[in-house]
Amino acid sequence: MTTATAIARDRGLARGLARTERKVKLRALALTLPLLVFLLLTFVGPIGALLTKSFVDTDIRRIFPRVTAALQDWDGKALPPEPVWVALADDIRTARAEGTLASAATRLNYDVTGYRSLLFSTGRRLPDAIEGSAREAFVAIDPKWGEIETWGAIKRASGPVTDFFLLAAVDLKRDATGHIAQEPDDEVVFRMILGRTLWIAGMVTLVSLLVGYPTAWYLSRQSGTRAAILLFLVLLPFWTSLLVRTVAWVVLLQREGVVNGALLHAGLIHEPLKMIFNRFAVYVAMVHVLLPFMILPLYSVMKAIPASYLRAAASLGAPPFLAWLRVYLPQTLPGIGAGCLMVFIQALGFYVTPALVGGADDQMTPYFIAFYASKTINWGMAAALALILLAATMALYAVYQRLVGFDRMRLA
Repeated sequence: MTTATAIARDRGLARGLARTERKVKLRALALTLPLLVFLLLTFVGPIGALLTKSFVDTDIRRIFPRVTAALQDWDGKALPPEPVWVALADDIRTARAEGTLASAATRLNYDVTGYRSLLFSTGRRLPDAIEGSAREAFVAIDPKWGEIETWGAIKRASGPVTDFFLLAAVDLKRDATGHIAQEPDDEVVFRMILGRTLWIAGMVTLVSLLVGYPTAWYLSRQSGTRAAILLFLVLLPFWTSLLVRTVAWVVLLQREGVVNGALLHAGLIHEPLKMIFNRFAVYVAMVHVLLPFMILPLYSVMKAIPASYLRAAASLGAPPFLAWLRVYLPQTLPGIGAGCLMVFIQALGFYVTPALVGGADDQMTPYFIAFYASKTINWGMAAALALILLAATMALYAVYQRLVGFDRMRLA
């Protein structure tokens, strides 16, 4: 066989192999495409639509088109010129006639408290035709129109893209000139809430690890029927509603509950302890709910570690603790990483449990997302808080990938 013939044959084999690989990939894509479309329509799409509300802001531009266009070149250092006042008067009259003034008032009231009543009173008192200076007519209706910050709120809400909600989610804002400024000290709240959320999630993860590690080790040492029964008990909470488990802790920890009754009967306390509607109850209930997510990854990793490793370390003169530290613990790090990741991320999104067993100072970011979405109907703020929480979750994923790596994660 000549060299040319061999080369031609190899090229033909390579082309045939490439065609076969393309067919396999297309077949795999065809099999997974329905699932991808389903996830896109029912999961990714709705979440993406919600998150876009954190930076898309078109209400004021739609309701007040003239004044938002006139304010594009305003520098915010002095009150706007006369044509801007005339444009605002026209927009307010049109909005009243079309019934959209309430929407504009609600959006501007998010930025400056009292803007809703300001717009409504101005709309009622604004004449059909202004004789003389529009600026003087507005200031005569309400002196707040003579303040730069009143106009700054309209400029900031001119859209269509805004950073107002994202800045507000971290207690920042823009002034009339466009510079980012800190909220007053007595109004700084969201960074504290985010820190509280991360702290509670971290503490729940730590306690779950401290309880789950020896539990998983004990499970991994069992076999046969005993191992099956113990594993069934670990999985049993998954068959019970989260709401039911949380309410059960309310019954157990309340002043006249089972725990206080047992402690009083045993003579360990002389009066009931306050164990509900505080941080302690939040930790206990959340650890109870999330503990299986720590035990199962640890169990799957520990079950695969041969017992002969520790015996070999002992035969070489290593004390039990040193053998555990140098031989056993490093092999369980993938399970520790996977369990901590699962518990921490789920703890970040807890809403029902802190709301039922925690106090006013124990509520986490999801509580305020629900508050803005369902109580005040401020979708922009709800989306911004959700985006901040998502960013924290993605940062955790990045840290885990760098320290441990998803290729080493082993789950039950």
